[in-house]
Amino acid sequence: MEKRRKGRLPALLAAMAAVTLLLGSSSGAAVSTPREEVAKPAPVKRTAAAPRKTTDPRLPSAPEKASSEGTGTGELPCPIPETEAVEDTYFEGAVFLGDSRTEGLLLYSGLKTGHFYTAVGATVESVFSKDAWKTEEGTKIPLLDAVAAQESCDKIYVMLGINELGWTKTETFRDQYTKVIDRLREDHPDAKIVLQSIPPVSAKQEAKKTYVNTARIQVYNEVIQTLAQEKQCYFLDVAACLTGTDGLLPEKLNFDGIHLNPSGCKAWLNYLRTHSLEDEAIAAARKKSS
Repeated sequence: MEKRRKGRLPALLAAMAAVTLLLGSSSGAAVSTPREEVAKPAPVKRTAAAPRKTTDPRLPSAPEKASSEGTGTGELPCPIPETEAVEDTYFEGAVFLGDSRTEGLLLYSGLKTGHFYTAVGATVESVFSKDAWKTEEGTKIPLLDAVAAQESCDKIYVMLGINELGWTKTETFRDQYTKVIDRLREDHPDAKIVLQSIPPVSAKQEAKKTYVNTARIQVYNEVIQTLAQEKQCYFLDVAACLTGTDGLLPEKLNFDGIHLNPSGCKAWLNYLRTHSLEDEAIAAARKKSS
């Protein structure tokens, strides 16, 4: 099993290439990772979702908004407050599970530690069923099977949801995300599970008036935060550091209106560094803010 994928920030040799927004299977939009025209790092093994025609479904109704004060039991803060910055050695035992946006974190953030399990078009359903990860033996297996085999794992950062925006029912996304949490907890009972909010899209993407829009993302983020409370997971509001004053993803932080460029990925990584899961750091942050 490939135990570790270390990202290497490529040097800029040419202008950034435009990318195509692919349409996914029944799980909605499958979004490819945009890449600069540069020397590539070690490839991330993945398969793209099959294209299909789709119609713009109705916007799901939002669930009851989750409280930012905690989980109700007082055990975990929700969302995680700002803490003192940690060194990147903090992520040596961390697993990052996600779609092409998380692949961008691997490629462009400069993080040299951690274990990345990503696939273009990944959804809360395909991580169970789609053989998107290539093992050292050359066979392909689902992402969750690959994560299950990861021996060093003390934290699991999950970023999923952008490819599910085309799903017609919020409940389907919620129920399937719950299964992801349960599986991760079963495979790694001692690991801290971190559910990350979905960053918004840019003004240009918003102007396209597709179902890949910020209003729909906000609905799904409320589902994710509520799940974090109910399932006793950590909730990390990554979208907070990637949202401009207009509520959208700033142009300077993205390639194509959806994917983060190196500046955006560095902002994401810095947010992870300054929102650690250590109990002492969280307690100090709470005391400082009170």
